[in-house]
Amino acid sequence: MNPAAIRDLIERVRTRDVGVEEALAELKDLPFAELGFAKVDHHRALRTGFPEVVLGLDKTAEQIIAIFQEIDSRGQVVLGTRLSPEQGDSLTESIPEVKYDSVSRTAVLLRSVPEITGHGTIVITTAGTSDLPVAEEAAVTAEVLGNRVERIYDVGVAGVHRLLSHREALEAAAVIIVVAGMEGALASVIGGLVSKPIIGVPTSVGYGAAFGGIAALLGMLTSCASGVTVVNIDNGFGAAYAAAMINRNPE
Repeated sequence: MNPAAIRDLIERVRTRDVGVEEALAELKDLPFAELGFAKVDHHRALRTGFPEVVLGLDKTAEQIIAIFQEIDSRGQVVLGTRLSPEQGDSLTESIPEVKYDSVSRTAVLLRSVPEITGHGTIVITTAGTSDLPVAEEAAVTAEVLGNRVERIYDVGVAGVHRLLSHREALEAAAVIIVVAGMEGALASVIGGLVSKPIIGVPTSVGYGAAFGGIAALLGMLTSCASGVTVVNIDNGFGAAYAAAMINRNPE
């Protein structure tokens, strides 16, 4: 049950359109639902403003389907991340309304268009095309969480003129997510151009000495540009969640 639904229920109790016992019956599964293999947190949207998100890694298709159905039954948006194509196929077969995206490896179940709650635009940039899966995970997450998103892809430092052609969009952003592998230099470059919060996402893209994203992670953590914060390797979801919180509370 989302915050709006709970508020509506309380109002209906106040106006006596719903009895106390009936209201208690609707609330009986709060704050969480026990599925045996999972405890689905229905209070998370009340505490944080966003519903629980389903991580697909190491879950069976049956478990993912059951969690999606439980969250959806309470009128909340459902977002799943790190879902394989096989998991995505099983999910869409069981719940046809689910939209699975193989690039971002996300699945979304929306019964209505998300309300835009972010005050500005979250701009997502990538150094290269190989960073797209992580960037698209961030983009889908930010959109589901009620934000306007602009994508600026393949603007790495190997051809910095490509980035500079988007200077106006970068300066207009509320938050910028920078997704980059190799040495992760793009975060520092953008951090030196604009006065916006920047969230760096190092990716595991790169040759041997990139060490699966460690080089990019260390490069972003030691950035000489002020205002750059960094999430874990390949964590597009975490970057988007943090950006959504910043964009929701800009003061």
